[in-house]
Amino acid sequence: MHVFVQACILGLLTGGVYALMASGLALGFGVMRVINVAQGALIILGAYLSFTLYHDLGIDPFVGLAILTPAMFVLGMVLQFVFLRPLRDEEREELSLLVTWALALGIEGLLSVAYQTDYRSTITSYADSSWHVLGYYVSVARVYAFVASLVVLALLFAALRLTRLGRGIRATVQNPTAARLLGVDTRLVSAVGFGLSVATASAAGAVYGIVFPFNPGSHYDLISRLLSIVVLGGLGSLGGAVVAAIFMGLAESVFAAEVSTTWSSFIFFIVLIVMLVLRPQGLFGARVRGAM
Repeated sequence: MHVFVQACILGLLTGGVYALMASGLALGFGVMRVINVAQGALIILGAYLSFTLYHDLGIDPFVGLAILTPAMFVLGMVLQFVFLRPLRDEEREELSLLVTWALALGIEGLLSVAYQTDYRSTITSYADSSWHVLGYYVSVARVYAFVASLVVLALLFAALRLTRLGRGIRATVQNPTAARLLGVDTRLVSAVGFGLSVATASAAGAVYGIVFPFNPGSHYDLISRLLSIVVLGGLGSLGGAVVAAIFMGLAESVFAAEVSTTWSSFIFFIVLIVMLVLRPQGLFGARVRGAM
């Protein structure tokens, strides 16, 4: 029982990080119907930039979020304008796979040249610290990462719910044609939506780099997990992605503790296959498909 509870604590904290990573992917599909397979590479890019800020300038990764997130938001808008806006609406979902996959390979290549292919990790002063609470060990770094993920997600939800631009994004998600008829600039909304997607990827990367080691090729494993989470939650459902991420974090951690660490990552695909058979639209696909 002690091992099970310890695994649940670890899984919950890891699930929070997964939720932040998956939120951008869900948002990008919800707003633009873009399947952004470069999301994992953008997360790793954020991890490397955070690593550089910490090791070269001494800026703590959580403080560095204030620098990285706005910069990556601008980068996201540029990427959307250059690579995704020219795609025709009727072929956007299919062509976005090819375009974003090429973008992922490009990012991987640039990172390999700049940083080589060795594994890196953002090792802070609290990286190996832990708290002992009621007989259980809780990693300080993972708690900080979990809290930072919740803060960023809360800000994202607040922006979508409380701002005029956020309401425009939600309207575009639900019905792009009706949103245009009501005066919503869907081209601007698409650019901002993708910018937010990339900004959350950079924030997730900074958090990811504290908890896990990474190299330029780490995005392959990441994107497979994130796609599983987004499909499980319901394509385009940001809330569904968060719930699915927490569930998958718990499932992976418990499976590793009780069954096998070697096969723990395979639990993502087992759950995905079961979900596609029993409920293809995902956990929240029918009720909140496209609802932020």
